[in-house]
Amino acid sequence: MPTSRTVRPTLPPTVWLARGRHIGPDPQDVIRRRLQHLKDAGTIDDHLEPETETEGGREPLFEARWRVSEGVTVRARLTIAADSGGGHEWVLTAEAESPWDQRWPSPATVFWPDAADTGWDHDAATGLRFRDVNHLPADDKAMRRVLRDAVRGSWAVNVVVHEAMTPDERGRLPLARLLPESLRHRVVEHRAAPHQLRAVNWALREIGVQVPRGGAVVLPGTPAPPDYTGDDFSVRSVFLDGSEPSELIDALTRFATSPRPLPDGAVDALTALREQWQLLTLEEELARERKLVTMYAEALDAMTKSRDLYREAAERAHEALAAYRESAAAVSEPPHPPAAHPTSPFQQLTRTLERLKSTAKARRPAPDTQDERGPDPSEH
Repeated sequence: MPTSRTVRPTLPPTVWLARGRHIGPDPQDVIRRRLQHLKDAGTIDDHLEPETETEGGREPLFEARWRVSEGVTVRARLTIAADSGGGHEWVLTAEAESPWDQRWPSPATVFWPDAADTGWDHDAATGLRFRDVNHLPADDKAMRRVLRDAVRGSWAVNVVVHEAMTPDERGRLPLARLLPESLRHRVVEHRAAPHQLRAVNWALREIGVQVPRGGAVVLPGTPAPPDYTGDDFSVRSVFLDGSEPSELIDALTRFATSPRPLPDGAVDALTALREQWQLLTLEEELARERKLVTMYAEALDAMTKSRDLYREAAERAHEALAAYRESAAAVSEPPHPPAAHPTSPFQQLTRTLERLKSTAKARRPAPDTQDERGPDPSEH
């Protein structure tokens, strides 16, 4: 069974997803007429064809809003893009205000006519039809390719049903007609002939599941649900006699409503539905305008606070610059000579007396030399 290391968001219980291919002409005109017809009949509340521009030009886009049981509102968005095969691939995303009930009308029949001869109900990955019996190819390689594409690229719920014996006219009818309305355009039924059981199970080995003889198995998508096992979504016996296959319907419903990882591209489609929705009621428009006013007021308040903080920071920067200039000027001036150590009055008096003593010594007369020799002896 294929696995993926990348953790993806799971399918919300309120969301209905489908991706298909339209092989007829003028799909936009078919959708416009269908939506207007349902609005005139009061089946839907309103619809809109918003103007959208992409790098490749204008992309057809349609929105519709309606109510189901107990007044639950459903919003749906459908986009169309031309493919390389001359057809158009479409993506339909719908979300309700409460968990999706498979008994509700299918969003597909809101945008597309609910007729058997229309060309919109083809699976985008395999090219097989949603509401028909799709017999598996007799060639083993072609069979493996179909089953591989069904698992790896399809948004649909793919189920393989094995015919225990060649069915009668009632058994050859598609099982989709017996499914709840919201499942009919999401299920691709692959039918294996009685002699193909071994080849089918050989092809399913790489997927990790097996189909019981005369039974059915719901194939995992890519990435597979974390708790998926083939035994949980296989049915031992499917009676192709026109009766309701309750076990198979239960398995399909459980798989469709399980928290499966969203396939490639589904995250973008769901985000666009939630964030780019344009078909608003008057109350929704008023609420949006109030939200915008609140957002602008908060942005203006943030800008005002930022301006005040900037002004305060600028003032502090100027003060710091002025202080720096003053300190730089003080450092550049020549240093003053150090002041003489103060002298006490006692020290001054001592120094004065020493000077006077030195002066007195200098002025004292020299002693008489005669006195030094003694009396003259001739005088006696």
